Amino acid sequence: MNTYNSAIRAGEELTSDKISYDVSLPNIPAQDFLITEFGAVGDGVTDNTEVFRLAIAACSEAGGGRIVIPAGVWLTGPIILRSRIELHVQAGALVTFSRDFDQYPLIASTFEGWQAVRCQSPIDGDQLEDIAITGEGVWDGNGEAWRPVKRSKLTASQWKALAASGGVIEHTSGEEEIWWPSQSALEGNAVANRMHVEQVRDLSAYEGIRDFLRPNMVSLRRCKRVLLDGPTFQNSPAWNLHPWASEHVTIRNVSVRNPWFSQNGDGLDIESCRYVLVENSVFDVGDDAICMKSGKDAEGRELGLPSEYVTIRGCTVYHGHGGFVIGSEMSGGVRHVRVSDCTFIGTDIGLRFKSARGRGGVVEDIEIERIYMKDIIMEAISFSFFYANQEGSARGSDIAHEVTEETPVFRDIRIKDVVCSGADTALLVSGLPEMPLDGLVIEGYRVSAQKGVQCSHAKHVRIADLQLTVTEGSLIELHQCKGAELEGIEGTGADGRLLRITGHDTTGIVCRGEVADTEGRQISIGPNVRSGALIRQ
Repeated sequence: MNTYNSAIRAGEELTSDKISYDVSLPNIPAQDFLITEFGAVGDGVTDNTEVFRLAIAACSEAGGGRIVIPAGVWLTGPIILRSRIELHVQAGALVTFSRDFDQYPLIASTFEGWQAVRCQSPIDGDQLEDIAITGEGVWDGNGEAWRPVKRSKLTASQWKALAASGGVIEHTSGEEEIWWPSQSALEGNAVANRMHVEQVRDLSAYEGIRDFLRPNMVSLRRCKRVLLDGPTFQNSPAWNLHPWASEHVTIRNVSVRNPWFSQNGDGLDIESCRYVLVENSVFDVGDDAICMKSGKDAEGRELGLPSEYVTIRGCTVYHGHGGFVIGSEMSGGVRHVRVSDCTFIGTDIGLRFKSARGRGGVVEDIEIERIYMKDIIMEAISFSFFYANQEGSARGSDIAHEVTEETPVFRDIRIKDVVCSGADTALLVSGLPEMPLDGLVIEGYRVSAQKGVQCSHAKHVRIADLQLTVTEGSLIELHQCKGAELEGIEGTGADGRLLRITGHDTTGIVCRGEVADTEGRQISIGPNVRSGALIRQ
């Protein structure tokens, strides 16, 4: 049972409530079907696609059970799951998926928040109940056959070897920039975007750009009672694990691996799912590691399926653009999320919240605690609502736009007991002027970074029990913030300033206790800040 107290918004007021939920496990009959009994050969050369199909069909017709994959190297095309089926890869088993794109038929699927035509995923399931993937073996998507690679990501010798392996090179201003597996893959992005705008749904219209439509490795759509427990999932063509519009999803004890340079090489994307538990898993990937999504822009808002009632605990992230991430495709909303006891080492950004005008949607009631980070390349904690498909956190401006259904809302986010040893920036908040980040609480934060707290366009912020060491600038900078409480702040900026406040709309900045004492630690107030904006208590 997952139980927690939650501050639920009722109009403009916050009310306390207790939310309890179970994440149900699949119910699968205890009978085994060994793939070798259907003629499978584990030599890494024999194509076992038909064997997997026959074994799954026989298991399904018998009422369900476990497909057992013993030690060996098992080559196959896509595996289509059925209800009440468990794929069990024993220790020493390596399932490697075919590099022949023609084995992956085009299907109606989803990608990056939109309904889309894609090649069928190596492990694929739609509208199923009671499914599982277990064991200590490895699933390998042979993603290097599908993914484009940027020259900037490789050494000179690696790029030379890749170019010599085949494929085509995309040039920009006469310079080699991106390797693609084929000419149709290179040209596919423009064609796919045009057909999406024109709402082309005929699968046959996409045949010419099949090479571009690389699939997510594990795609489970509209499923109930899902368990992933034990295996390694690696080298995916696009995202690695993608449950979409599913309920009662448990992911535990898995390793998720992609090359650090893998394009769209996300680890786990939980999209429009409810009742989810992720625990005791390790991620080392090429894009966001553990990510919450719920559709993109108007399509996501119209679908209106939030990701909600999600617990993530005891996970470790190495490389990734973000350790735990919400967005940027969050137009259906994300709420009631608990993250705890996770470790991020060498990750680009630790806790990452991202969105953009046009998304809409509401992200609320997020609680994060006991997070441990080391050598974070960019921001340890980032809120950036000017996302533009870039790896870092975009800064915005003070120019406000009209508030519409396209305006994203982030509110009621609580972060406590976080330790970070080394980052570029301790905390970045880059909110929208027309819709500031509302209700951010950070308590018990121990961090050393080059730059400290940089917060713009936020309201109802509380930062308490902060121990911060910086080598550049002021300890805390607040710009265009309405209502901020600072209490129990230890440290001094490299410029001697504890606090710097700017912006003509900044108001209600409360410094309590020793923070109000400026002796030895300056508080700087910008010339445009209104009189009385700073309150010492």
